[in-house]
Amino acid sequence: MATRAAQRLRALALYKELHRLGRDYEPSYDFHGKLRKLYQKNRNLTGEEEVEKALKFGEYIKNETLALYSLRKYRHLKRMYPSNSTSDP
Repeated sequence: MATRAAQRLRALALYKELHRLGRDYEPSYDFHGKLRKLYQKNRNLTGEEEVEKALKFGEYIKNETLALYSLRKYRHLKRMYPSNSTSDP
């Protein structure tokens, strides 16, 4: 099990990563505001299991956000280079 100081460092690193990812998010969604509220809500967690669960949820959010960005890039490339049904040999 991780110590309290190690969990704190993980939480800060995760916050920084999510904050950077939020820069590219849709402005109308208020990603940074929601991120801050979530961290403030979980700020008083004391049990190691509770903190670990919150960190795992944060990792899940990070991975889902990265997946959304990848999908957005893929869709953009697909629009830019449409597949032709007739190909010239």
